[in-house]
Amino acid sequence: MNKKAVILLSGGLDSTTCLALAKDQGFELFALTINYGQRHDFELQSAKKTAQVFGVQKHSIIHIDLAQFGGSALTDQIEVPKDRDEYNMTEIPITYVPARNTVFLSLALAWAETLEAFNIFIGVNALDYSGYPDCRPEYISSFEKTANLATKAGVSGKTFHIHAPLINMTKAGIIRAGIKLGVDYGLTSSCYDPKDSGDPCGHCDACILRIKGFKEVSIPDPLNYSDE
Repeated sequence: MNKKAVILLSGGLDSTTCLALAKDQGFELFALTINYGQRHDFELQSAKKTAQVFGVQKHSIIHIDLAQFGGSALTDQIEVPKDRDEYNMTEIPITYVPARNTVFLSLALAWAETLEAFNIFIGVNALDYSGYPDCRPEYISSFEKTANLATKAGVSGKTFHIHAPLINMTKAGIIRAGIKLGVDYGLTSSCYDPKDSGDPCGHCDACILRIKGFKEVSIPDPLNYSDE
């Protein structure tokens, strides 16, 4: 059995938990981090630390400048929304990066085919999330079909599997799973608009959902929300 897996690792809470789950399932870990022109690199630094802690076989960092297109508060000079009501997070916010997960999964697929690794992990979530269309189960299912139609390996009898183990979990459930596997969430970075120190803002969608998750599991978040 081929036990290699490519894991998309941003350095955030979800992708780090996903990496831990892949390791727990016995996969040989190949972590892929994408510097896509986002406004800060704190997540990238977190990804490097996390990859080292988990002893991945190889950690590849690819640079692709989606900031040239703009269109998102994460890649353009657009204000990051703050203090949105959690119940309004089903509306697609300006932090959506056009086609980002499709770009990311395509790059992961290219590396996976080269490695003959037929398992790709992505930490998308369809419950406690910000309304992104490329975090839905039907999107993951669709991309898996594409992966098997669009590759030499796929049309030669091999089967790619896109694993999204967090997709139906709440943020609290994700944190519980990670804690059980020994994840150090102090190494992660989730904030869309961190301070110059790297500390989270505590007010963007990502921070709100993360804070909520830690409160629900009654575990202190190791990150410093100094203005809470």
